[in-house]
Amino acid sequence: MRSSRILAAVFTASIALASVPLLGAASHAADRKSGIAPDRLAREVRHELVMLPYYGVFDNLAYSINGATVTLTGQVSRPTLKSSAENVVKRIEGVERVVNQIEVLPLSSHDDNIRMATYRAIYGHTALNRYALRAVPPIHIIVKNGNVTLEGIVANEADKNIAGMQANGVSGVFSVTNNLHVEKEN
Repeated sequence: MRSSRILAAVFTASIALASVPLLGAASHAADRKSGIAPDRLAREVRHELVMLPYYGVFDNLAYSINGATVTLTGQVSRPTLKSSAENVVKRIEGVERVVNQIEVLPLSSHDDNIRMATYRAIYGHTALNRYALRAVPPIHIIVKNGNVTLEGIVANEADKNIAGMQANGVSGVFSVTNNLHVEKEN
């Protein structure tokens, strides 16, 4: 019961605009019918997705844009987030079609326990706790059947490695895939 209250608090705390970019790709030609530039369309899709209620650290959303078609991918821990993502993207000017390939993660109290333990292990580490201060922390923890995948962006290779080691140390985790990207400096 306590872990579900903590889990709900983490979800609720992540409602505000995220500072971690969603992974997305846009085609380079403007939509011929609407005249919407792909960069503008990509910004609007990203904005709508990060503003979704309950989008948080245990979800991973990505998208690609090909003309007026937006393909949504990733993993979410709540079925309503999948449908909400599709609905908000459908309403964007210039979007004619949405292909929703978002995976809904299976319900599992074991996975919920791993999510919370991994969250504490990563964001409780002194080198990584600064990332927890963001509305949606940039290290996303995806748990499916005891397997953990880390998605998102960190400042440097050391942070990426520490996050991976912390996740590997969580009891009950079968495997860890570290897909964190290091933020490129300008």
